[in-house]
Amino acid sequence: MGTGRTFASILLREQGAYLGRSRSGWAPHLEAIRSFLGEGLAEGPGPALILGAGSGLEVPWALAPPGTVGWDADPLSRARTCLRHRIWPPWVFEDLTGGMRDLWETAQRTVRQPWSGRVRATRATSRRLAGLVRSLDPVAAPLEAWLGAHRPGLILSANVMGQFGVLAQRTVEKAFRGSSPWSAEEEDPLDEALREWTARAVEAHLRVLGATGAELLLVHDRGVIFGDVRVTLGPLREPWTAQLEAAGVLEADDPLGGVDVAGFFREREIACHRRWLWRVAPGQTHVMEALRVRGRALRNPA
Repeated sequence: MGTGRTFASILLREQGAYLGRSRSGWAPHLEAIRSFLGEGLAEGPGPALILGAGSGLEVPWALAPPGTVGWDADPLSRARTCLRHRIWPPWVFEDLTGGMRDLWETAQRTVRQPWSGRVRATRATSRRLAGLVRSLDPVAAPLEAWLGAHRPGLILSANVMGQFGVLAQRTVEKAFRGSSPWSAEEEDPLDEALREWTARAVEAHLRVLGATGAELLLVHDRGVIFGDVRVTLGPLREPWTAQLEAAGVLEADDPLGGVDVAGFFREREIACHRRWLWRVAPGQTHVMEALRVRGRALRNPA
């Protein structure tokens, strides 16, 4: 299976699982994200670019300026958006990270015996792959090229950055063909290497967006909390974990690899900064973060 088809199949499976979940507790999240993105689409300069447009569940396309472009590598994303919103917007089907191809090919070369194609699912293989993953540099080249050619005034990153790490994990798991690449050790070197890869991918994504000078609407998973401990959010504080209020010990994960998105734009005006809780499923709550970063004028090249 080619790299493009492999990545597409992973996205189809992940999106299918996402859309197949019970949404009984999703109403507050959907209201919050649609309100935030809708305000920006209605007020911001258009046409816009919507990154991670997905099936359109979280995106109020009715408020999008004419000519707004969707971007999602899931091959069914535009069709699902059409069915949900009765529109057929222009679309880009590219890997936002620019690094999944290298990750897949590196995992393939490392895991499979060249003479037989069989998987070498050993601890040594996972350790070797961890070392190679640390040398990979996802640079978001497709996104950078598109933005340089089209220069939109408004860009939405719609709940997509928190998926970079999950998709990287699924890509590695697929290369192992059903065998587990993960170690039972407390510190798994492959897990740590993928977290570092995720941080580089998120930073590259933000760096490319920031270089455009466009107004930015950024929504992402700031954290994921596991378990049944009841948690609420106190006043907005940094780091995000300091905002969590709970009666017991929390098991929390950072899907952005430690990258502080708000801190990345400390030299730009942040017109809005919100967080809310999204109870995705029993035992799984996401801390969502939304930022509106004002645009800045860029000097035209001489």
